[in-house]
Amino acid sequence: MNIDGLNEKQKEAVRKTEGALLVLAGAGSGKTKVLTTRVAYLVKELGVDPSSILAITFTNKAAKEMRERILSMVGKVGYQIQISTFHSFGLLLIRENYATLGLDKNFTILDSDDANTLIKKICKDKGLDPKIYNPKAIKNKISGAKNEIMSPIDYEKYAYSDYEKTVVEVYKKYEEKLQVNNSLDFDDLLLLPIQLFRSHPEVLQEYQEKFKYILIDEYQDTNEAQYVLTKMISAKYKNICVVGDNDQSIYAFRGANYKNILNFEQDYQNPEVILLEENYRSTKTILNVANSVIKNNKERKDKNLWTSNVEGEKIKYHKAENEKEEAHYVVEEIEELLEKGVEKEDIAILYRTNAQSRNLEEAFLSKNIPYRVVGSFYFYKRKEIKDLICYLKLIYNIHDDVSLTRVINVPKRGIGLKTIENLENKASAMHVSMYDAIESGKELVFKNTIEKIRQKQSELSLTELVDFILEETGMRRELESEKSMEADIRLENLEEFKSITKHFEERIGFISLEEFLEEISLVADIEEHKDTQDVITLMTIHSSKGLEFDYVFLVGMEEGIFPHSNSFSSQEDIEEERRLCYVAITRAKRKLYVVNARKRTIFGQDSYNRPSRFVEEMNPNDLEVDISEKAVKIIDKKAMIDDTLEYSIGDKVQHDSFGIGVIVGVSKSILTIAFKSGIKTLMKGHKSIRKVSEEDATNDYGYIK
Repeated sequence: MNIDGLNEKQKEAVRKTEGALLVLAGAGSGKTKVLTTRVAYLVKELGVDPSSILAITFTNKAAKEMRERILSMVGKVGYQIQISTFHSFGLLLIRENYATLGLDKNFTILDSDDANTLIKKICKDKGLDPKIYNPKAIKNKISGAKNEIMSPIDYEKYAYSDYEKTVVEVYKKYEEKLQVNNSLDFDDLLLLPIQLFRSHPEVLQEYQEKFKYILIDEYQDTNEAQYVLTKMISAKYKNICVVGDNDQSIYAFRGANYKNILNFEQDYQNPEVILLEENYRSTKTILNVANSVIKNNKERKDKNLWTSNVEGEKIKYHKAENEKEEAHYVVEEIEELLEKGVEKEDIAILYRTNAQSRNLEEAFLSKNIPYRVVGSFYFYKRKEIKDLICYLKLIYNIHDDVSLTRVINVPKRGIGLKTIENLENKASAMHVSMYDAIESGKELVFKNTIEKIRQKQSELSLTELVDFILEETGMRRELESEKSMEADIRLENLEEFKSITKHFEERIGFISLEEFLEEISLVADIEEHKDTQDVITLMTIHSSKGLEFDYVFLVGMEEGIFPHSNSFSSQEDIEEERRLCYVAITRAKRKLYVVNARKRTIFGQDSYNRPSRFVEEMNPNDLEVDISEKAVKIIDKKAMIDDTLEYSIGDKVQHDSFGIGVIVGVSKSILTIAFKSGIKTLMKGHKSIRKVSEEDATNDYGYIK
């Protein structure tokens, strides 16, 4: 097999097939090419049985890309290779061992909305105050526990406060409900295989024997459950290759532990470590800036990205007066790029939080420039689509109480909340599902409709089944009778859903309801079902991971925005933010723009933040400072304030807009200041504030004189 197209380090990573291998792959260093070539090398050069190879990555999109590349290199035998996400692999293990796990074959998977709904109901039944016991917060606690491989009994050992003890009780009830419903949640797709292997070592041995060669992509993003599952599967043959970059670990909030990649050399005996440091994506200038920022992190394996690409343009740094001027600056720069012939799809705007998109959207609308906001509202989250999916789930698994509760009165059948509550209580008392508890009334009419669809199901293709559901349930009829624009849009979405089922049927021939529900359960929480081209892309930096664009605008580069104020309490959190900045910078191929604002209104409050420390960490020689005339006047007017100036509670300060204030709180780099207009929080050393003496303080400020 010809691997001449690879550089020497990449070739090493491909040829090292036995034992443990850690490939530290910098951004844009061709890691996907290495992974796919390595799999092809195993099959074509070494004659390894394709079915003994397990390749795992983190997104369905990445798995699809990997599969297509491998198929192009090895042909149809590539279909025998297990290429999937962790969750897809977990689902496969559960499907093949459902009886051992105490499940019926037709189990269903709750998405995050359904899980939240179920927990909300449990909290309500327990009479918990939602202001204290927020259902979403409790769901996150339960999700975190599952990803740390903790059952309710395990979690109970660490529950010391009343709040944690209450979470344990909700967790127990939640698990009981899932069992009665013959349902799993997304976290169970990782947790149950581990429980299966621990309880049935003979089953684990079968899979260890089956998968002799294991490859894990994005290893820095693994959480505890993924880490343990990987170790269990690879324990016999230890032919494990993990690829990742500790500098791109940005998912700690999901439970990812970047230390898994740092500790790889302790976890596996005598592993080989190969560094992929040649970047094929970005210009030298962009890489210099990325390196100058990330080197400030202490917890990392040392590597330095380099490239043979051109030097490239300097990073354009613009300081705007406020968030609206920031947005207009970005749009004006994009207009110039479009006039030069740059394609819209080659431009992206990245920001730290979703809330930052609003002003940008307004600016694009005013200029009539098409754009898309990635992740703003997923197709599968739309009400009518959720309703339809719940009908499909209920037809497949009649014990799915969550789906039944959602659609029993959709469209409206006169089945009120009280009736549903009575039915829930009856089912609970009988220890059966709500479906089995239905015996009379309008609920029975609904049940008969479901039974009619279930009986007809075997005669219909998937697309025909969707059509039949829309007709028999009255969903289509209700929307048609509304005769409103909103109803028309919802009808169009339902028709679009049929185009998705048709796509599946055309791609793989006949697809069962079981297979289809599995497919959409694995994507509905995280991905759009189709891409849109010829638009400017707006997205959070987290969403941009794995993508690349010729031109990238990184906006909101201010302390408190990015790095986010939530990260100020620990050095570890700041380092995570810095890794996020590194990811953002390395999305750019040709040119990077860094933009911030002097003043920003957030949630109705004016905020004056100093430029991000990440801007200060960039080498000034790589920056082209582009400041508006308005900002120049402001900077000329004031001298920079010494960042090392010490503040104490009771000190008086003068603010450009708020006037005289008194410091009522000091916390690391944050000052809490009482002004006449109210309490404000500002960064120490910000240009808009300066210390003043008692004599300088104005007489009309009650707190001071």
